[in-house]
Amino acid sequence: MTSTTLTRPEAPVTSRPRGADAASHRRRRVLNWIAVYSVAVALALFFVLPFVFVLLTSVMSDSQAMSGDLWPDSWHWSNYSTVFHTPGFLDWWRNSLMYALLGTVFTVCSSVPVAYALAKFRFRGRRTAMILVISTMMLPPQVIVIPMYLVWSQQLHLSGSLWPLIIPMAFGDAYSIFLLRQFLLTIPQEYIESAKVDGCGELRTLLRIVVPMAKPGIAAVALFQFFYCWNDYFGPQIYAAQNPGAWTLSYGLESFKSAHAVNWNLTMAATLLVMAPVIIVFFFAQKAFVEGVTLTGVKG
Repeated sequence: MTSTTLTRPEAPVTSRPRGADAASHRRRRVLNWIAVYSVAVALALFFVLPFVFVLLTSVMSDSQAMSGDLWPDSWHWSNYSTVFHTPGFLDWWRNSLMYALLGTVFTVCSSVPVAYALAKFRFRGRRTAMILVISTMMLPPQVIVIPMYLVWSQQLHLSGSLWPLIIPMAFGDAYSIFLLRQFLLTIPQEYIESAKVDGCGELRTLLRIVVPMAKPGIAAVALFQFFYCWNDYFGPQIYAAQNPGAWTLSYGLESFKSAHAVNWNLTMAATLLVMAPVIIVFFFAQKAFVEGVTLTGVKG
């Protein structure tokens, strides 16, 4: 007697056409593209619209700038000429340029050797020294402004100038030292040891090996310092307020406001002229800036 085993018939497998999968994939890609670029356009408008508002206000007449109009009735490009012919404006340009350039050069030249020592030297108390450097970043400048002002004005007689702001940068900057030290930690130690085997001293190793390899980090520090000095308002207000010949652009903009009225069209024109160098510098140096910030690691 033979027994037969009954098997349940399998349900037919329905396969989805490949064309439908490809169409669905393309649809998802299009939706993702629309979502990403919509957010990008919204963020771009968020940052660009204030500049557009400043530009449009800067070419309005004085009466229209005080109104709620957003588009100029007539374009007054002569406002920029008026700003340039404002007494002292070119002096403010010269002072801002001197402050920014000297401050940047002094900061880079003084911070690179300190960062190199903290990153590559092995000595007792190195970590303590790094903690002390970082701790100075946590100290608000308002805490030491009064004793420092007394030293620069009464002891060194340099008040009424920008030198109390420029000279201290020749002794290093805590943030610049920290940023450069983190970047120098990413440079392999083998390069430095090979240079020493070839007879290079520490200074020659720094100049010939480390500095060329650390150009992105140095560029980032230089840009940070240039932007800080160019936009600094607090320092010139403390040390140069009593001498209009030593004012910077950021502090000189205050003179466009009077006690009872503000010439908003001239103020906006002057604001654009102040922002223009920073925008131009960042536009041409953004690659080095982004590379320096990106490559700066958090290695301890």
